[in-house]
Amino acid sequence: MSKITIEHTSNPAIIKFVASKMLTESSYEYNSIDDAKNSTLVQQLFHLPFVKKVFISANFIALEKFDILEWSEVEKELLEILEAYLEQNNSVFAEDSKEQIIEVYAESTPNPNVQKFVTNKLLSNQNIELSKIEDAHEVPLAYELFEFPFVKEVFISDNYVSIQKTNDLEWFEINNTLRDFLKEYLQSDRRIVSESYRSVPQAGSVNKEVFKTTDDEISKQIIAVLEEYIKPAVAGDGGNIQFLSYEVETKEVNVLLQGACNGCPSSTITLKNGIEATLKQLLPGKIGAVNALN
Repeated sequence: MSKITIEHTSNPAIIKFVASKMLTESSYEYNSIDDAKNSTLVQQLFHLPFVKKVFISANFIALEKFDILEWSEVEKELLEILEAYLEQNNSVFAEDSKEQIIEVYAESTPNPNVQKFVTNKLLSNQNIELSKIEDAHEVPLAYELFEFPFVKEVFISDNYVSIQKTNDLEWFEINNTLRDFLKEYLQSDRRIVSESYRSVPQAGSVNKEVFKTTDDEISKQIIAVLEEYIKPAVAGDGGNIQFLSYEVETKEVNVLLQGACNGCPSSTITLKNGIEATLKQLLPGKIGAVNALN
């Protein structure tokens, strides 16, 4: 079994994991998951949102991080991932690893009642928001999460789950329980969402008398701005924004806030100072106001 040790470097953004055996006779640098077609391990590492670059050379793997956390918060878990992978695979470049090593870590969000649990595995291509167990029969992961009495709402998107808790407990009391459950569930390769499931806005989250879909040219421009400039930032906080409609006469934009954004105390500030301001700047003269219909 290959042993791995952690080495901190003079660059605080870069950490090295040094193996007790040679990993490669060449040197490789990966700047994105698209560069990592020859390495399942590197692909898994890029699913972690703080990983910016991966370097493999001789007997070490070096990682460069985005400035969203400190290495001390995740280095032990990364060590476990690398050791487990090398124990199961003869090479970091093996295309057919026996099993993906799942890791889950928690991130706080602007909403104090919502925690974002990020994993190195794609969970869903849909944005799935559920507020009760009765709606979760086709989303087995959410169904089992609702069996915890302190889980109030579940939002699943990409490689993370945002969970809203009840008010009677603090996160430090339940974080490890949820993290361990998610890690075990995903490692067991159980179904996350049924193939027939199609995400729809939750009942009561949209005023049906007001909501009317639009697909005119300005609506398409608004969607393009939301996709490129707004959604990545909102997803980083464990939420999502969904375009609903554009009112030509009043120039009002109606959206649906999901995940950590829904019910967040700072969502009004985000809506006006962030989303509305960005749309007004990039689409001058076309935006009057942005309203959340939930």
